[in-house]
Amino acid sequence: MADPLPPTGAQYVLANERVRAEIGSVAAVLRALSVDGAEVTERTPEHRMPAQGRGIVLAPWPNRVRGARWTWNEQEQLLDVTDPSYGAASHGLLRNTAYRLLDRDDTSVTLGAFIPPQHGWPFSLHTRVRYALDDDGITVTHAVENLTVGPAVWAVGAHPYLRVGSSPIERLRLTVPAAVRLTLDDTLTPVGTEEIQDTDADLSDGRTVETLDLNHPYGGIDRGPSGELAWLDSDDGSRTTLWGDEDFRWVQVYTPRDHPREDGTGLAVAVEPMTAPPDALHSGVDLIHLPEGGSWQGSWGIRYAPGDSGRHGDSGQHRDSGQHGDSGRQEGESA
Repeated sequence: MADPLPPTGAQYVLANERVRAEIGSVAAVLRALSVDGAEVTERTPEHRMPAQGRGIVLAPWPNRVRGARWTWNEQEQLLDVTDPSYGAASHGLLRNTAYRLLDRDDTSVTLGAFIPPQHGWPFSLHTRVRYALDDDGITVTHAVENLTVGPAVWAVGAHPYLRVGSSPIERLRLTVPAAVRLTLDDTLTPVGTEEIQDTDADLSDGRTVETLDLNHPYGGIDRGPSGELAWLDSDDGSRTTLWGDEDFRWVQVYTPRDHPREDGTGLAVAVEPMTAPPDALHSGVDLIHLPEGGSWQGSWGIRYAPGDSGRHGDSGQHRDSGQHGDSGRQEGESA
């Protein structure tokens, strides 16, 4: 008889001198990430399902598809409704799937999953995600191969909730150097785009998390020299930075006040890197088009800088733009 598995599946622990990551095979979830003992993501215990999507991979689309309906080749596609409260299909098709182990060592692990044709999804895709530790955080690389007879579409995201060690969440300052935000209807799907410079929605100069009540996608991001998409600063100068390569053009910012933890519920801040915005299967915005046999890969990551070093220079990053500038590539046909 096989040993029982926790809800997050098979467990993989990665560690180097400074960084420790814990990954579960179900939804390829990043359960925990710490640098020098400082927690830089909210932790998901292995014996619990990830609360509010915490740490999971979102594929083959992030966020919601309005009405769980879209059109491909002039044929209506009817996805399963996985967000009944809004009548939507949410966060792709793999959030309850156990990925297979493809490769691992002490500081990296690669997991893979097959996405077969199913309700509302006419494509066959094989996807991989590789978690690899850096000296100040983690790099997450997604890849996909189109096994369909014919072309396919693809988008991917992830759902980390960020922390800056033990600093109180409400006192952290969130910066997202974005020029636009999508406006949403009462089903949380986009209905328009707003320029946000010098408005209450503008996060480019930083806002204290306790003042935010958000579940919105931001785009037009002015990346820094190392691909910075967003960062959180604490009062002591420590900083947690989310970065992404050129194909990660969107972030969803979500600030629930009822986020479950082992010691109760409270304020949290999710900053979700996405290659496409919500409802992209409808709108087509930033969908990646894969020719038959085509493939794509792209990377994002999290890094942490302690103390005053987080306030200066390059946000504590150790990369230059050349180190991951070509990782958002597509083989075959460009997006």
